[in-house]
Amino acid sequence: MPTEDQVRSALAHVKYPGFSRDIVSFGLIKGIRVEGNAVQVDISLATKDANVPRQIHDESMRAIKALPGVGDVRLNFDIKEPAGPQQNVAALQSSIPGVKHVIAVASGKGGVGKSTVSVNLAVALSRIGLKVGLCDCDLYGPSIAHMFGTDERPYADDEQRIIPIRKHGLQLMSMGFLLDDDSPVIVRGPMATKYTQQFLRQCAWENLDVLVLDLPPGTGDIQLTISQSVALTGAVIVTTPQEVALIDARKAVGMFRKVNVPILGLVENMSHFVCPNDGNVYHIFGKGGGEREAKKIGVPLLGHIPLEIRVRESGDEGRPVALEDPKTSPSSSVFHEVARQISDILAKK
Repeated sequence: MPTEDQVRSALAHVKYPGFSRDIVSFGLIKGIRVEGNAVQVDISLATKDANVPRQIHDESMRAIKALPGVGDVRLNFDIKEPAGPQQNVAALQSSIPGVKHVIAVASGKGGVGKSTVSVNLAVALSRIGLKVGLCDCDLYGPSIAHMFGTDERPYADDEQRIIPIRKHGLQLMSMGFLLDDDSPVIVRGPMATKYTQQFLRQCAWENLDVLVLDLPPGTGDIQLTISQSVALTGAVIVTTPQEVALIDARKAVGMFRKVNVPILGLVENMSHFVCPNDGNVYHIFGKGGGEREAKKIGVPLLGHIPLEIRVRESGDEGRPVALEDPKTSPSSSVFHEVARQISDILAKK
């Protein structure tokens, strides 16, 4: 005869429609009763889409009936009205303790300077008066520890919560704080997702106005899990001007829109190079790509970050360029302008 654990394990293979997570991990299974070979399952949903319970019903029936010894199967659905405008997603997402707003900084590909933008955006938001945290969600290529110039190790409080590292007025968390520089992170997808959730929910974030998430490049498990389980205020997409980067940026935009995460805007990194000798502007990676893409997808272009040696130097030195006076640093000036625009957006939410 089937057992309750076997039924639960079978249902763990049933995905919520449009999501990569299953109905068990989303907490939709409210009860399982097994009497002889008869199985009853209570499922609670918040949706207006009739196709959602229908698809879950059909796939759950197939999963349970595939178990040896199963006879009669009954699925009892409790379908509720969604609490907010995001419909299905609103019922599945939750906030992070100690955090008012969560912003994801993402890109569809690597090499566009996403971490540089994440770090300097966080610093700039802090400099204009917000209380800011920065979580490095790129487990396989963590860079925040180096870019903030610290090799501190986090510790746990009495409640076994991780205490974030503090530097330049920010609260920081990264896998880089837990490893030596030459130690690789070798974990499979499910464990990577678990570590990411620990960094977000088991960190003692202290009264943050905004937590900036530096996501890995691409649209994989970590990005999807965060998008589906964390109540994101919005996402900032980083790209460079050339079409090969814009193609992948569109994929990131598509992923966030599929899970109803607002796009706050695009940042065009490595936009242009100003020659220090003659003052001429060179568009090394092309011109106008960010503007065209922002217009195409209907979001603001938040800023053009120049290709500037000082940005690279400051990151290597552990003092992000946004710490410098915006009046004397072109890159710092742009990061502060991007931060002001995002602060204005957050004030309206």
